Amino acid sequence: MSEPKTIEWFYDFISPYAYLASQTLDRFPADVRIMRRPILFAGILKQWETRGPGEIAPMRKFTYRQIAWLAEKNTIPLKFPPLHPFNPLKLLRLNIALGDDPSIADRLFRFVWAEGKSSDNPADWASLLDDLGLDSKQAADLVSAPDAKSRLIANTEQAISRGIFGVPGFILDEEVFWGFDSMPFINDYLQDPALFNRPAMRQADGVGEGIKRG
Repeated sequence: MSEPKTIEWFYDFISPYAYLASQTLDRFPADVRIMRRPILFAGILKQWETRGPGEIAPMRKFTYRQIAWLAEKNTIPLKFPPLHPFNPLKLLRLNIALGDDPSIADRLFRFVWAEGKSSDNPADWASLLDDLGLDSKQAADLVSAPDAKSRLIANTEQAISRGIFGVPGFILDEEVFWGFDSMPFINDYLQDPALFNRPAMRQADGVGEGIKRG
């Protein structure tokens, strides 16, 4: 009998696509273990010298329209936060400080993307902390704790070193998958681990960076 598979899931609360993924993780087989890896998306963008879709003017409108369409298509509640992009550090560090509990990450994702709230809004933040059973002093201590900061940095550096270039990112058998729309791709790989040995996949892997265009 084969060992159960483990999928490492790299996410940041800033990403609406990561939110969509967070609400559909049950689409993976029940015997697959999900290891949650909160990371700082801005660190990924800096490493690969790129920008998020919300920062590229022609891409913004399409991106948010697509998010709305995907949420409706997948029956996922959606309410955009008041500002995007935003600084997700408080949410990421709080998530890390409170441990690898699926319900914590889910609550923080829904705070932003299902309720449309902001961690920079004092009333919104207080309401979230109340749901989590924390007062403002406890939360401030957790968010500012050196361990939470160092673990977020370590998570992000590890993600980069292993080839993660966006969120949501997934690693399965050291293969990197990217995006909400890659989840069916992952399921196909789980069903057929020889997927990447197919001729078309081998050809895709051989496409070089030095091809001249135009």
